Amino acid sequence: MVMTKEQKSKLISEFRLHEKDTGSPEVQIALLTERIKILTEHLKAHPKDKHSRRGLIKMVNERRRHLNYLFKYHKDRYQKIVERLNLRGL
Repeated sequence: MVMTKEQKSKLISEFRLHEKDTGSPEVQIALLTERIKILTEHLKAHPKDKHSRRGLIKMVNERRRHLNYLFKYHKDRYQKIVERLNLRGL
């Protein structure tokens, strides 16, 4: 299962900071979280798919770097994104 253009557009419009925003940490975290969910479901059905597992680990690490940036420089924005995406355990 792949994220469609409509799903991606919906996530971007939901998490953007201003009208033309597509690259803020919040948008990137939301997109990565959705891709991580999709890939996690794929790996449940295909546990021996090592290449996809490596991609999943890279995505999780990239999301962690974005979250660390927000935590370090914008704590209020960090709290909002964690609450909206239910990322409390991270």
